[in-house]
Amino acid sequence: MFSLLLHSPQDREDYLIAELSDENTAGIIEEDGRIRAFFDDARDPARLLVRFAEFSPELRQEPFTDWAQATREAWPPLLIGRQFFLVAPWSEEPTPEGRLRLEVHPGRACGTGRHLATQLCLEALEQYVRPGDRVLDVGAGSGILSAAAVLLGAEQVIGCDIDHDTVEIARERVRLPLFTGSADAVRSNWADVVVANIDSATIERLAPELARVRKPDSTLILSGFPEGDPPEGFLAKKILQREEWRCWVC
Repeated sequence: MFSLLLHSPQDREDYLIAELSDENTAGIIEEDGRIRAFFDDARDPARLLVRFAEFSPELRQEPFTDWAQATREAWPPLLIGRQFFLVAPWSEEPTPEGRLRLEVHPGRACGTGRHLATQLCLEALEQYVRPGDRVLDVGAGSGILSAAAVLLGAEQVIGCDIDHDTVEIARERVRLPLFTGSADAVRSNWADVVVANIDSATIERLAPELARVRKPDSTLILSGFPEGDPPEGFLAKKILQREEWRCWVC
């Protein structure tokens, strides 16, 4: 057994975890703000060092440990906002009274719920999604925000992502209309709530489509960007923040 210690910016952690999952890692834990991934000795460490070179990997031989159990212990449940109880599928911890149980498999696709931008989106969704709403999740990743919208009572939820493999993974767990593509495939004036947790440049590029798919009295939730890099061309009526990350409600 060996491990790689990977140095990742916080805004790329979800991406890195998804990539490690594709490599069939034996387990993943967070360690001092970094990610350590474990592999059995049948894997080629040299190839993995090349693949993850941008994250300055550090190779270490490991004694035998139940890394599957270590991974489970590294992903404890989280209380997010006023309503959500985020858990991994293997968690047996009961849902606290008044909370909605939101299950996400760490590493299956981008969007584990641990990133602060995702948590801000969850907090915004619980404030603005109403029973019967139509919700569009642009850049759906693991489908965590789509699943949250369903728990909040949305009548119809559609998610899209340009990464086909990510969409296939997400379909396994959310059982919702998820498609490979973007907002340009959604009909005009469809959504009561649009959420896009991506990055400023992509949000700016999608601005015309985000405006087209919204109903006149709809809510637009934007996140995935830090304080110093907000998207241009949008007017926020409310800003949620946690550390350097921001979520705009427009």
